[in-house]
Amino acid sequence: MTMAFEVGSLVHARGRDWVVLPNSDEKLLVVRPLGGSDDDVTGLLRDVETVAHSTFPRPDPDDIGNVVSAGMLRTALRIGFRATAGPFRSIGGLAVQPRPYQLVPLLMALRHDTVRLLIADDVGIGKTVEAGLIASELLAQGSARGLSVLCSPALAEQWQAELAEKFRIDAELVLPSTVGRLQRGLFDDESLFDRYPYTVVSTDFIKSPKYRDDFVRSCPDAVIVDEAHTSVADGGSSGSRTLRYELLKKLAADADRHLVLVTATPHSGKDEGFRNLIGLLDPDLATVDLSSRTGREHLARHMVQRRRGDVRHFLENTPFPAKRETQERRYYLGDDYRKLFAAVVDYARETVRGESGGQVRQRVRYWSALALLRALASSPKAAAATLRTRASNVDAADPDEADRVGRAEVLDLADDEQAEALDVAPGADDVEEADGADTGERRRLQEFARRAEKLVGAKDSKLTVLDDSVQALLADGYDPVVFCRFIDTAEYVTEHLRTSLGEQTGVECVTGALPPSEREARIRAFTGDERRHVLVATDCLSEGINLQEHFQAVVHYDLAWNPTRHEQREGRVDRYGQQQPIVRAVTIIGADNQIDEIVMRVLLTKHNEIRERLGVSVPVPDSSNQVVETVMEELLAVEQRAQQDSLFTPEDLGMVHRKELHREWDNAVEREKESQTKYAQHGIKPEEVMCELDEIRASLGNLGEVDDFTSTALSALGSSLTQRDYGFDAITTSLPNGLRESLPPGHAHPLPFHRDLPVPRRHAYLDRTDSAVAAIARHVLDTALDPTASGPRPARRGGVMRTDAVAKRTTLLLVRFRMHLNLPIRSGMKHLVAEEAGFLAYRGRPAEPQWLDDDEVTALLDAAPSGNVAPDLARDDLARAIEALTKLDDALNNSAAVRAERLRASHARVREAAKQSRAEKITVEPHTPVDVLGVYVYLPTATGGAR
Repeated sequence: MTMAFEVGSLVHARGRDWVVLPNSDEKLLVVRPLGGSDDDVTGLLRDVETVAHSTFPRPDPDDIGNVVSAGMLRTALRIGFRATAGPFRSIGGLAVQPRPYQLVPLLMALRHDTVRLLIADDVGIGKTVEAGLIASELLAQGSARGLSVLCSPALAEQWQAELAEKFRIDAELVLPSTVGRLQRGLFDDESLFDRYPYTVVSTDFIKSPKYRDDFVRSCPDAVIVDEAHTSVADGGSSGSRTLRYELLKKLAADADRHLVLVTATPHSGKDEGFRNLIGLLDPDLATVDLSSRTGREHLARHMVQRRRGDVRHFLENTPFPAKRETQERRYYLGDDYRKLFAAVVDYARETVRGESGGQVRQRVRYWSALALLRALASSPKAAAATLRTRASNVDAADPDEADRVGRAEVLDLADDEQAEALDVAPGADDVEEADGADTGERRRLQEFARRAEKLVGAKDSKLTVLDDSVQALLADGYDPVVFCRFIDTAEYVTEHLRTSLGEQTGVECVTGALPPSEREARIRAFTGDERRHVLVATDCLSEGINLQEHFQAVVHYDLAWNPTRHEQREGRVDRYGQQQPIVRAVTIIGADNQIDEIVMRVLLTKHNEIRERLGVSVPVPDSSNQVVETVMEELLAVEQRAQQDSLFTPEDLGMVHRKELHREWDNAVEREKESQTKYAQHGIKPEEVMCELDEIRASLGNLGEVDDFTSTALSALGSSLTQRDYGFDAITTSLPNGLRESLPPGHAHPLPFHRDLPVPRRHAYLDRTDSAVAAIARHVLDTALDPTASGPRPARRGGVMRTDAVAKRTTLLLVRFRMHLNLPIRSGMKHLVAEEAGFLAYRGRPAEPQWLDDDEVTALLDAAPSGNVAPDLARDDLARAIEALTKLDDALNNSAAVRAERLRASHARVREAAKQSRAEKITVEPHTPVDVLGVYVYLPTATGGAR
């Protein structure tokens, strides 16, 4: 019991070798299998189990392989490596290559013992990747043991796919449709969040008091909140938003829980909502003076917000639109449509002036009239549906409730919680049913509906302008997304475009009538052919779902009554990964329809001016809704003048209110200029740490190497391969039992391996992070290290080959370094043990070795054989090289020290780039002797075996 085991040393127990980890003591050794991952960490009780010092065995000269088997071991080790020794321990397990600017949030997160971060980058920059990088790093470092992503149900499957494909985090969906299955088989006191460490959770589902308390109790120690602005309450919030906010406050109350908030619109114009949002990161931020330098610096420790201009110089060849071209297309109502509009406006004014029924009925009539006018401006179909549907707010208990429901149905509020729930055409007030009026009112509405239905098609000049706009985009090589406000309008437009465009162009419709889980599937199926495509959608697709892979333009068939919604629509295609250098946005406006004119004049024109001047969008102030309401109320209250050509009121309608709104908006622009400097985090220089990423990537192998290794290993292990356009299929039933059991359960038979993403379920991707590829690499490595392993052994720890690449006998060593890292954190020091593999090579005799530099070693790895070596000669050459390892101990130990210093400098460089203090306290201690995994001798061709 007195035997000491140093951190990083090798011990033998349970028939295998282990690495001793920090937190071990005299009675309990915390250990990880040699070459294993953190998932395999266990404890050894020294008074129960026999634990002995161990040294890594040297290769056996009798277990010799050819050039192919020798190379297989090198590649298997590179592919099988997961947690790197470098400052980014998660990079080895990622299937995505982050751009430099996407490292900034990660560098900020490294400053925090408990990460509390708001990622507020512009639409399309890649916030999902940035949040995923932080989560992956926390998990790889052991700072977090689990992860939950809170998002809308419409985005749950997208998040699940992103985590699996890019970060190799297999998360379960927690939705109303899945919770029953997940709860089956749980123990009495076990939560599904105890059973499943990685989850993607519907915020709307889990906020219910029925599930909330269990979630808060069992919630993982790392949480990502997507579209976080929809989960904070303010003075005018609904009960649903309040429940979301209460949930987040409970989660944030745990000071040890990592919390990453993600939103492109952190400030929707309501200061109270923004304060509540940043207060989740640090309670002091809810009240700090953000106009002061101290207050801004406090927030800057927790918030990153970059616009396109902030990251464009990092893009290089990264797909990203260089420009967004906008165009306005105006249409004029036909005679019949204009007459119907005039009649409906007269009716709307009459109903708004009506005083019967008290304040509640007055507010219901106002919102019903406004809903009717908006639907009529959208399409005859939406107008007819509205005229035939009773308003949903007629049962409101008081004027405030009538206003709340009316705003949600008619306006496009910046904080709309679920756009898909708002694309149903609103109802018109059925006065007969509500007030007991005579049937004349009802007949009048029905007559309006019949007149609207007669305008469908040829008499709708708005469709003609849409045809021209879509045809022009298609002719220029653009596939557009046409956004409509209502489901009825979207279906009407879809039917028209299918007829006008013909079968040579695919046209599909996605609205809130389609379940969220089916929307992306429909888009994928629809875009799977070689035709040009037009997607018609409501605002259920304006947030979250990415469309840049197949679409390059947006057509606003209906104006959104909030510029933020316009920006969200265009952000579906104008984002990271868009191949088109210029995206286009077309806005269709009614030239003699002052409903559209008011929205353009009050909101959209000002928004576009700010975007052109500042280069970013600034959210419209909270008072915008009040201004629009005021202008609309004045419009409905003023008598129509017979001499006016316009249907509506004079140009100066609402001028005072509009000027006040624009003045408030300009003030917000000035604040935005200040925040662009402070919260863009220009002080963090991600390019300074790119060498760390490049070095890690170079050590892990490229896609071509993975492809060659996988196919060669499978063939050597007994599989039959069939080449396909996407890659190859592999028969798995003939593989060794151990490997078959390690492959992903339920995989397809035969198992298809794809060279490109996306990859169907139950298939494999030829990337080092794929679970099937990793299982093959692990099997090849394990059987190479165990000469007694049964079955085929494709890799060997030793080899000899003759090659033209060397003029003198050269020996290549595959070595593994074990290092003990001490990293300063706020609460003291964090102790880690890291393993890192490398190649060393020397020319000549081991007594006087001439060590090769890194470039020469790399070239040696690519050497091709030029002839055979007799088996006896090969064995003798390899035996001498192995025996000579004792003469190289000092050189190998010095190499370990150099590697340790390089690692220390790498960690320090990252901390300095992240403006993190105490970099000078980092220490890295190599553990010696190093492990020699492989010895390979290269003989020159000319001498026939020169020594």
